Amino acid sequence: MQKRRYLRISSLRMRLMLGAVVTVSLFMLALFPALQQVFTVSLEESIEQRLAADASALISAARITQGQLQMPEKLPDEEFDILPARQLGFIYDNKNGLLWRSRSSEQVMIDYRPKYDGHGHEFLRAKDRQGREFFIYDVEVDLLRGQSADFSIVTMQPVSDYQSMYDSLRQQLYIWLGLALLLLLGFLWLGLGWGIRSLRSLSAELDDVENGKRASLSDEHPRELLRLTRSLNRLLDSERQQSERYRHSLDDLAHSLKTPLAVLQSVGEVLSLQAQSSEQARTLQGQVNRMSQQISYQLQRASLRKSGLLRYSVKLKPLLESLLEALDKVYRDKRVRVTYSFADELRVPVEKGALLELLGNILENAYRLCISEVRISAQLTATECELTVEDDGPGVPEHQRERILKRGERLDTQYPGQGIGTAMVKDIIDSYGGQLFVEESALGGAQFRVIFPLNHIER
Repeated sequence: MQKRRYLRISSLRMRLMLGAVVTVSLFMLALFPALQQVFTVSLEESIEQRLAADASALISAARITQGQLQMPEKLPDEEFDILPARQLGFIYDNKNGLLWRSRSSEQVMIDYRPKYDGHGHEFLRAKDRQGREFFIYDVEVDLLRGQSADFSIVTMQPVSDYQSMYDSLRQQLYIWLGLALLLLLGFLWLGLGWGIRSLRSLSAELDDVENGKRASLSDEHPRELLRLTRSLNRLLDSERQQSERYRHSLDDLAHSLKTPLAVLQSVGEVLSLQAQSSEQARTLQGQVNRMSQQISYQLQRASLRKSGLLRYSVKLKPLLESLLEALDKVYRDKRVRVTYSFADELRVPVEKGALLELLGNILENAYRLCISEVRISAQLTATECELTVEDDGPGVPEHQRERILKRGERLDTQYPGQGIGTAMVKDIIDSYGGQLFVEESALGGAQFRVIFPLNHIER
């Protein structure tokens, strides 16, 4: 389970998506205060315009009689005259003296004094003695048409009137930006899936190459991947050509050695007919047989080099049945009883020729040394393939088990041979990264247990 979780996190799509999530989230976090600031500025501009309109209403209602400010009992904007109203109005003279205030401002004790700085008007915030904050619009006017402003018209509105609007805005921004984030991430997920579809196609083609279903990768990939696919195709072609040359060289070597060995064998047979040379003939024939076996072993050992880009998977049952049929004919007088247990569709992650050589050697030893029974089993786990061959023969003493895996070492001398069969088996297993264990069988004889990792087989 942990391995699968690691693979998901390490996938290219998940890594790109994680990066996109972080980037988009940071962008949204930066966008939120910016949008909030834009709305705040827009709202304050509308508030300023409203307060400016209120100030204009006060200016229109003001009258100057004998140099004195006169305000009507009822203002054009009735909200100035309603006590609980939020619009507040003040008029100051050029000496910061309060000349008039609206009835709605009688409960407000705010310490504000106009600046008379010549700017004409300003929009700001200020607090009263109770800590309440107000928007203030202050405009300087010259109702007497003198050289300087004689009056400052001030209109106010509590900031708290807009607090609910601010809170609603913040909530709406959270909701809409959250929905936008989810929608954007959904589009990104789909876009990344579409973008890496070519990588999945390339991976599928590589699987087909490894399984022998196709010889090379196609050019139906994005421009950025063509260099990779063409390089891989050149590598595949080079490896096939090298493997072919290697195989031809081995065939040529075997053929060139076959004739001299046959001549020597014939000479040995001729000499064996002569009484005075019979001993030398037997020595010669023994050495020729040994040379033939050694050459066969070395050729087989050299051919174990596998392609690094190709995977092998061989169905066990048909191959095993052909081997058992041949061994039953060779040892027909012994009448060996063979039982095996594994799934009919079980596949072994080994090249067919190598598996044939491996099982051939192990089963030949089992047939030769057993009393009457051989048992074969195989199973697949999540990470490996295990083959087991058991017999009811004399077995292998524990202190001799490592010895028989060495080339040239044999425990039985009753039958001819050079002791290279089990060494060949060990070389095949090592070339596939597997392990070989020689153990005691429940049948009383030897048990050969072979384990191959599943990194060469499609699961």
